Amino acid sequence: MYPKLFEIGPVPVYSYGLMLGLAFLVGSALLSKELKRNSMDENYGVTLTFLCLLGGIIGSKFFYILEEWNFGSGEPLSSYFTSDVIFSASGLTFYGGLIFAIIFVMIFCKVKKISVLKMFDMMSPSAAIGYGIARIGCHLSGDGDYGTEVNGTFWEFLGYSYSKGTVPTAEGVLVHPAPVYETIVSVFIFLFLWRNRAKFKTPGIIFAYFLILSGIERLLVEFIRLNPIVAFGLSQAQIISVIMILGGIYLLFDKLAAEKKLITAN
Repeated sequence: MYPKLFEIGPVPVYSYGLMLGLAFLVGSALLSKELKRNSMDENYGVTLTFLCLLGGIIGSKFFYILEEWNFGSGEPLSSYFTSDVIFSASGLTFYGGLIFAIIFVMIFCKVKKISVLKMFDMMSPSAAIGYGIARIGCHLSGDGDYGTEVNGTFWEFLGYSYSKGTVPTAEGVLVHPAPVYETIVSVFIFLFLWRNRAKFKTPGIIFAYFLILSGIERLLVEFIRLNPIVAFGLSQAQIISVIMILGGIYLLFDKLAAEKKLITAN
């Protein structure tokens, strides 16, 4: 584990922070490329990346606090809004960040009078690969996103020890390296979205595929994660994943029908 990679003078460089920064740099570059391909202002890429970063941090921290309050010691919600919690580098819930980032992008698109679905299409490949890069940071820092114990099971050959992570496992305990799994799947999702990004003329199809594939990925990986069960035998992340998948399926069928009409009309 390498929670802290190195120091530049008195300033430490942490693996998760570095990977998160790299994720947004790569995402911004890909989005700018897509904006240019669609004859739109490339400068929007930097602005949207900043909005996603801001919304991601606020949303992920807010949802983390809600989770801790919901499954915590019964303390008042206000007791979790302390500087130690708010400004801590740990404690980030992905779906909270995704929801807030989507809201911020929608507001931007409304102000600039841009098609929201078209923008989401252009951002989807960036979001997929950015998520995968960020998960590398989770793996290097050992921040608790790993899976269940595999000692003595068929899956032991895949096991990894996070005993030196920021949220360490016990010495000698091997667990599923869930962040590694997520990174690998995210690369395949990115490749699929990127390859098909120019295939469709109807806005919303690529975004629909992103919702479905990302939702399935998170739904499945949660079965080997350590997150608490909320309802119906599912974690909070899995419930949100199901909503993403169903919403993506509805959007996909609706937009594919519109695509078919467009092709027929031409």
